[in-house]
Amino acid sequence: MSFFVENWILILVAFVSGAMLVWPMVNKAAGGAGAVGTTEAVRLINREKGVLIDVGEPKEYAEGHATGARSIPFGQLEGSKDLPSNKALPVILLCPTGARAGRAAALLRKAGYEKAVSVAGGNAAWREAQLPMEKSAAG
Repeated sequence: MSFFVENWILILVAFVSGAMLVWPMVNKAAGGAGAVGTTEAVRLINREKGVLIDVGEPKEYAEGHATGARSIPFGQLEGSKDLPSNKALPVILLCPTGARAGRAAALLRKAGYEKAVSVAGGNAAWREAQLPMEKSAAG
């Protein structure tokens, strides 16, 4: 018993480090899939017929977006007719930085889209991975 009393800090550090190792697995199993990298996003699009949606504002979308991405601004996401009717399809969300896309993914998961994820780093990461981008004339 004196070992525990004398070394309580070491025991606490061991417990916290173990919890930090286990947390990502627990979070993912609980549905906190959150963000994926660009490689996983492309895999979801190509192999699982994932739908790519840009939740940036119309001006941001016009300035540059991933090729093939639908534009549904974050504020218009809930109840949008442009969302896929099949809620089992992966929905991959992008915005300029990935912050709004993360919130949008959480919103869509609550609405029943089982595989809604955001791209970590948003359009900047997409561009950095040298994936195709395009600009629109309308904005």
